[in-house]
Amino acid sequence: MNALIKAALVAAVITSVSGCTGSVYNKQKNCNYDYLFHPAISLSKMIGGCGPVDKS
Repeated sequence: MNALIKAALVAAVITSVSGCTGSVYNKQKNCNYDYLFHPAISLSKMIGGCGPVDKS
């Protein structure tokens, strides 16, 4: 029973995290960065790795 609870907890975490991930491209469409929960808190965006991003 304990293993079932752990498996359900792991499945819930993976499901919630995978629903919040994505990628954003810059304006020239030659660079992108991935984010986990929100594009604004991506480390790549914070350091300006791709320059200005496309708003559309």
